[in-house]
Amino acid sequence: MTAAHAHLSQQAKAAVPTHVAIIMDGNGRWAKKRKLPRVQGHRKGVDSVRAVLRAAGEVGVKYLTLYAFSVENWNRPKDEVDTLMKYLARYLDSEIPELNKNNVKLKVIGQVYRLPEFVQEQIARTKTALAKNTGLTLILALSYGGRTEIVEACREIATKVKSSKIIPDEINEQMLAQHLYTRNIPDPDLLIRTSGEMRVSNYLLWQISYAEFVVTPTLWPDFRKPQFFATLEEYTRRHRRFGNI
Repeated sequence: MTAAHAHLSQQAKAAVPTHVAIIMDGNGRWAKKRKLPRVQGHRKGVDSVRAVLRAAGEVGVKYLTLYAFSVENWNRPKDEVDTLMKYLARYLDSEIPELNKNNVKLKVIGQVYRLPEFVQEQIARTKTALAKNTGLTLILALSYGGRTEIVEACREIATKVKSSKIIPDEINEQMLAQHLYTRNIPDPDLLIRTSGEMRVSNYLLWQISYAEFVVTPTLWPDFRKPQFFATLEEYTRRHRRFGNI
């Protein structure tokens, strides 16, 4: 990728992706490099969320999906998980004025029922506070796993087959997509992963089938508007063929 700039070229402005998904990786390494507790990396990462949200809204991105907490993350040390949950609730509360100012709506995908009750309650309050907004939709993937999502969709469809609401011959890609957490949301055009790791980490496995991938070595707490714009410039240089010539 070329050097990051805080403005977009005309070509990039004309080809802004509708839906951007981000794997926000590197908070722990950012903190470790500075000999700080891991949670300080998560705290600093919130500043990047704010900066990227603003930048995405500014250029006309319609959906921004952030991988905030995976089903695998429940296996992290309890102290770290508890702190992350407190940060999450605090973020969802304190950011309401900022999100309202930027006309942002909120959606949450994942096994939300596994989140602590105080987090679930704050999610509901924040959604209500932002409900009338008409700009970018921020989608937080919380307690999320791509395989879990597909399994749950299959289970739901199987239940409908069992009760004769649908017949097996009716099951197709469109039907399965309508049973995912992301039903009625267009698939991501661009998947960004920070920190240089080359894997998808069980993220939106169905939805990213034809997404363009941009992996940046930048750790998430250092990923701001210039770095985001650099990924959009890279996206502009891609030729999306969707399996065609």
